Amino acid sequence: MSDSLEQLQQQLRSLRVSEGANYLPTLLQQAETEDWTYQTFLRQLIGYEQKQRDEKQIEKRLKWAAFPFYRTLETFNLEEQRTLSKKQLNQLKEFTWLDQLYNLILLGPTGVGKTLLSTGLGIEAIHQGYKVSFISMGELVHTLKTEEFSRKSQTRMKRIRDSHLVIIDDLMYMAMDTREANLFFHLINDLYDKCSIILTSNKAPQEWGELLGDPGITTAILDRLIHRAEVIHFKEDDSYRMRHRSSIFEGESVQN
Repeated sequence: MSDSLEQLQQQLRSLRVSEGANYLPTLLQQAETEDWTYQTFLRQLIGYEQKQRDEKQIEKRLKWAAFPFYRTLETFNLEEQRTLSKKQLNQLKEFTWLDQLYNLILLGPTGVGKTLLSTGLGIEAIHQGYKVSFISMGELVHTLKTEEFSRKSQTRMKRIRDSHLVIIDDLMYMAMDTREANLFFHLINDLYDKCSIILTSNKAPQEWGELLGDPGITTAILDRLIHRAEVIHFKEDDSYRMRHRSSIFEGESVQN
């Protein structure tokens, strides 16, 4: 490698064009072979740098989101359920609702695909440039209760508050005490009109009051969540897990 090429690479790195610097020898050779103009060469160099940065940004945001698994919307089989149409799913993927700070509330029994859909939407949102956080209700309550003294919890909550989309999974799966309900209310109040929220729950909103234990807090939370929200209620017979459950017996299942 010539001294002049090494010098060019060092200059690019000093300008924080590190990926372009690494790719420079290959790019120069291709430019010479294909008789590129200066403009084409510069466009290719900048384009490569931008692409690498975008990929690293997506990788970092996927890690920070803390999804329970990596499954895109392509794995959400519309034929397995009767609640969402293809047109509606495509509308969700456009994220106009996210730009308008709408919330999504996914209701229904276990196994109908609420977590799969919310995760798929979160992954798609990251690929479209949004910041996303995923957290289960149990983990969220623990993180809120330890935020005052735990650096890990402080970091997690900062990422949640900085997100464009916050996904809270298994909402109201357990009863909360007064302190926990108040902490949850203050978080919802902080996020209100600042980001979109996706909630998944197997409890209908009218049941939330029993689990929060305070009608006033329940009303305040519901007001903020449902002010601008789309409620999607999956049906009992949408359960993918029940239809595709495995049996320990070959070719048959136990008859009740």
